[in-house]
Amino acid sequence: MGAYVLLLKEYENDEIVIYSFGPNENMMGKIQLNKVSKKFSELEPIAHPNIPAKFYYDRASRRLAVCLLREGRNFPERTAFES
Repeated sequence: MGAYVLLLKEYENDEIVIYSFGPNENMMGKIQLNKVSKKFSELEPIAHPNIPAKFYYDRASRRLAVCLLREGRNFPERTAFES
């Protein structure tokens, strides 16, 4: 079974980046990455009783870690985790 998590950038400065994340643009939570400490925070969970929010949060975190560590701190306006 494949997985897809959409990430849409909302804000970025030298210290943090904030993305909306979820299965589609109608059901999204918010995640923040502190670029200095390399710590993630879930600002808003996906608000849907049948959506496993941790599943999407974990995959959104993975995608942002790749942006930070492997892609030279390049945080695109729109990206996705796909497997």
